[in-house]
Amino acid sequence: MASVICTLFEGHYHYGVAAIVNSLYKQGFRGDVYAGYRGSLPHWAGNAKSANFTDWPGSHSFAVVGDLTLHFLPIVDTDYHLTNYKPDFMLKLWAGVASNAEGIVYFDPDIIVTSKWAFFEDWIRSGVALCEDVNSPLPKFHPRRVAWRNYFQRHHITLNFKEPVYANGGFAGVHKNDISFLEIWRKVQEAMAHSIGGLSRSAFNSKADFIKQLEQGITPFSKTDQDALNAAVEAWDGNVSFIGQESMAFKPGPRQMSHALGSPKPWKATPLKSMFKGKSPRLTDRDYWTHASSPIASQSNSIVYWRKLSMDIANFIGKFYSSR
Repeated sequence: MASVICTLFEGHYHYGVAAIVNSLYKQGFRGDVYAGYRGSLPHWAGNAKSANFTDWPGSHSFAVVGDLTLHFLPIVDTDYHLTNYKPDFMLKLWAGVASNAEGIVYFDPDIIVTSKWAFFEDWIRSGVALCEDVNSPLPKFHPRRVAWRNYFQRHHITLNFKEPVYANGGFAGVHKNDISFLEIWRKVQEAMAHSIGGLSRSAFNSKADFIKQLEQGITPFSKTDQDALNAAVEAWDGNVSFIGQESMAFKPGPRQMSHALGSPKPWKATPLKSMFKGKSPRLTDRDYWTHASSPIASQSNSIVYWRKLSMDIANFIGKFYSSR
């Protein structure tokens, strides 16, 4: 099946984009990756050439290796925070440059793929593919779910409880047969916009008063796009294929990816400094540095070497201190 990959990024998250692509290549993916972005092209994509996509002006294509191509698509037609733009982006891809794709799989730019690509192709045939979040579960009568039902009912969207699993918003795999899920997700987000003051706002980058509302639980959408995704699961009448927290390496077990939640991101982390603050290197840090230099050389070999060495040293010292 001819599926494509997509992601959204700005600023230093380009390091994560390179690592995603490198990990996908290692796991057997060949084809097209579409990266929507704001700002400038990454320094490592200096050889990117104009893509001449008639429906996406200003786009560039970067030949990674062989039959793997990364396409950079500038996001200039909306002020949405990128985390709130995911369903719109996937729908726009399907309506244009990726119209022939049988499936579209979205990854946040702080994820590394650790499972063979063939698994993902099979997964999205089972239903909309989603991963359980660290904040899961949310039972049927959890106050947030009740608030969603009440809120969206006023916007003529009916939610029907399916299961207590609460999905992480960093990954979504959709077969073309299930494209209506993306339309529902977009509709839910547009309705949510009235509650959070517009889709340009999110928990990741907003004004102080909005952050205070989120912390105090005044809004039922403290995770903005992620809450909208979970509400969409209840508003849609199709099949959703969940894998548990182990899928993103949130807990032990067979994983399909690792998701570096929180800050600092792996490319910003300094293992030895963190160790002296009592924080050992994470699995996600090691996964990132394993995929930081090939086939896309976003980090030099020397930097990769010293980061891996510093993680080994930090792990060793951490074991020493924990044993006393």
